[in-house]
Amino acid sequence: MLDGLTSSTGGALLFLFLAATLEVLGDAFFQSGLHRTVGIARIFPFLAGAIALVLYGLMVNLPRWNFGKLLGVYVGFVFLVAQILAWLRFNEVPTPRILLGGSFILFGSAIIGWGRIS
Repeated sequence: MLDGLTSSTGGALLFLFLAATLEVLGDAFFQSGLHRTVGIARIFPFLAGAIALVLYGLMVNLPRWNFGKLLGVYVGFVFLVAQILAWLRFNEVPTPRILLGGSFILFGSAIIGWGRIS
């Protein structure tokens, strides 16, 4: 079933987007645990971060696909999701420099992923 989902370009892109979202959320949970909580309250964001990162690792490694091409496309999704989350969760508005550099990341990911992803 998993190979069927990721065998189409749309399914693979959706799968990569969800995995990138889990990775970025996992990192955000850890940052919140380290810098926005104290004492015993840190357990919850650390636990949520660990679960999200394990799920992300499973998502990108379970399907049988071209690993090098996958990571090239995946990096673009991570950048995009990270900027959105940084803006919404941490009030970090992307600077023009981040947007310019990020456009190169996204353009490179599009070149790598041209055609079939899997």
